[in-house]
Amino acid sequence: MRRGQVRLALLAAPLLAAAIAVTAGPAPVSAAQPIRIGFGLALTGPLAANGRMALLGMKIWRDDINKKGGLLGRPVAFVVYDDQSNPATVPGIYTKLLDVDKVDLVVSGYGTNMIAPAMPVIMQHGRTFLSLFGLAVNAQFHYPRYFTITPTGPNAPIAVTKPFFEVAAAQNPKPKTLAIVAADAEYPRAASAGVREDAKAFGLKIVYDRTYPPTTTDYTPIIQAVQATHPDAVFVASYPLDTVGIVRAANEVGLNTKIFGGGMVGLQTTSIKTELGPLLNGIVNYDFWLPAPTMRFAGVMDFLKKYQARAVKEGVDPLGYYLGPWGYTYLQVLGEAVEGCKCLDQNKLADYLRGHTFKTVMGDIKFGPDGELAQSRVLMVQFQHVKSNALDEFKDGKNPIIVWPKKYRDGKVIYPYTAARS
Repeated sequence: MRRGQVRLALLAAPLLAAAIAVTAGPAPVSAAQPIRIGFGLALTGPLAANGRMALLGMKIWRDDINKKGGLLGRPVAFVVYDDQSNPATVPGIYTKLLDVDKVDLVVSGYGTNMIAPAMPVIMQHGRTFLSLFGLAVNAQFHYPRYFTITPTGPNAPIAVTKPFFEVAAAQNPKPKTLAIVAADAEYPRAASAGVREDAKAFGLKIVYDRTYPPTTTDYTPIIQAVQATHPDAVFVASYPLDTVGIVRAANEVGLNTKIFGGGMVGLQTTSIKTELGPLLNGIVNYDFWLPAPTMRFAGVMDFLKKYQARAVKEGVDPLGYYLGPWGYTYLQVLGEAVEGCKCLDQNKLADYLRGHTFKTVMGDIKFGPDGELAQSRVLMVQFQHVKSNALDEFKDGKNPIIVWPKKYRDGKVIYPYTAARS
């Protein structure tokens, strides 16, 4: 931790200057003192593709709200620090935001591993805290001022894993044995716990259940060990760099299984989709939104036009499907709560968030126990017939297709995985 704090201290001055430069936005809506929203975010490191995608969505919200007059008649500005995709930097960042910068509001960075380390600092300061894509972070704290924009819903570990098994159970023949592969990190551990419950519920025998160190670079021995157990289903809980290595290893080894995927972070990101191309075929994995006709909520396509017009210039994910709209929604909810309670009081703000439904570009948002979304919004998708690494393969929601739940489904599963891969 000390090393991370020293690193943060060395970077603090240039980072703050950069933050002011890139987050001030258009000309102020008035001469009033800005409402400053502070957060750390992965702008470099393995999570940067997703962090920077989220940041552009957040900046578009800021620009939109400032054009409308800001919040409470005041412009909105960001104070943002690069957490470098490193959990050790997070406590120092939030301590600085609250004790030195004295920001008005704080929100989280992207992902479970970056949210959990912030929680003790947030709780110590009694702040209301919105997080972005954190899996069951508040299950260990039960902090009443925590709210998360994470589409998993109230039973987060199960919600992100159970749909994979719903898809598997609908196939013929149904899988009977299961391998679990997970990184030794916060999100994969939480997901693996859900998978073990799913295995019991769906009657699958677990034949492989192991974690690998986050520093792993060669995934071929892992996939070979999985292959040796002859599993019908392989559930993987991984982060982006791991995901790329695991997908490549599965294709090199020729993984022989009926259904493969589940909880692989990174396959939602355009750069990884185009990097892997046809190697993705057959994978069934979670996602949180795609521009299928069934998911074009009011305002979301207008948002994407703004996002995609700015994406190339800002050097971020050109499509933005995974975190762009959710980054916008995240602050849309916070802004509505501030205007709703007409205050920045942390207790009143939390009460308002807890008691209201919010209209967003991702549809209606309402919070349930422990600040999780009241309803799950998890999708299961499958990559099919990807022929090249071109961006066009993944535009307009054509690939991957949604295979679960039924109300959003726009295609059928190709089963088994070995048939879809060929």
